[in-house]
Amino acid sequence: MLRYLIRRLFLLVITMLVTSLLIFALTQLLPGDTARLILGREASEQAIANLREEFGLNDPIPQQYVNWLSRFVQGDWGRSFSSDNQEVLPLVGERLGNTLRLGLMTLVLSIPLSILLGIIAALRENTWIDSSISVLSLSVVGLPEFVTGLVLINIFALQLGWLPATATIPTEGTFGDWIRILLLPSITATFVLLGYVSRMARAGVIDEIKKPYVRTATLKGLPRRQIIFKHVLRNALLPTITVIALSVGWLIGGLVVIENVFNYRGLGALLVEAVKQKNLPVIQAVVMIIIFFFAIANLTADILYAVLNPRIRLQ
Repeated sequence: MLRYLIRRLFLLVITMLVTSLLIFALTQLLPGDTARLILGREASEQAIANLREEFGLNDPIPQQYVNWLSRFVQGDWGRSFSSDNQEVLPLVGERLGNTLRLGLMTLVLSIPLSILLGIIAALRENTWIDSSISVLSLSVVGLPEFVTGLVLINIFALQLGWLPATATIPTEGTFGDWIRILLLPSITATFVLLGYVSRMARAGVIDEIKKPYVRTATLKGLPRRQIIFKHVLRNALLPTITVIALSVGWLIGGLVVIENVFNYRGLGALLVEAVKQKNLPVIQAVVMIIIFFFAIANLTADILYAVLNPRIRLQ
């Protein structure tokens, strides 16, 4: 198991190196002169030349990449190209914290509910319960996120007045305040994940309960609950783990629409702002963080695979 983990960590490092190279190359292809965008159209050529020299934009591209990567791994992520000239690391760290709160609450709501619905649908295969769960999960997945968010705002914020319409982050707030603020956006994100995870769990359980070992355990007189929760789910949820891992990556960088609907200052919204401004240090830092969480989520999925299925470790 240790050798398997070391090999996966080595692949993670290689993945991040390749990703950093691709990110840097793509940001260099963005149209427009970065110095001109920062200083504006009225800036003099001398001011633009000075700024390019200050930010190292006159260096050869390979040298710029090496300088950026070496500073990045040391925690020096540079300064934002926007007017406030803010340091990138604390800016991204603040937005990442907001996104992690929203993502964690979404996982707490969506994963147990999705797996439970998938198990119920599988155990009641081809009944009205199975059909109802399938129709419900596929219906909410088909709705655009902004539609779901606006409907929830209209019902629970405007008509009932139970929850705030916007997820404005308080300077000081209790745990209960954060729950109220994040509930509507997390429910919106839960609807997106519900169909994928529940359908995958359903398919896995149906496939497992038809295998010979389940029939043998039933003939031996083992309780059905013990067969399902001790034996079937251990194997049935392996494909579901992959979907959940990919969902974690999406929750870090893919909540742009939800963040805009609820006016939530997360990582996805920061990336959109940076792209509009051609704010290269922020773009590079945010994309690196998103890819890192995708890689960590997939590494976690591989480790869970190895824990649940010893054959993977042996291979």
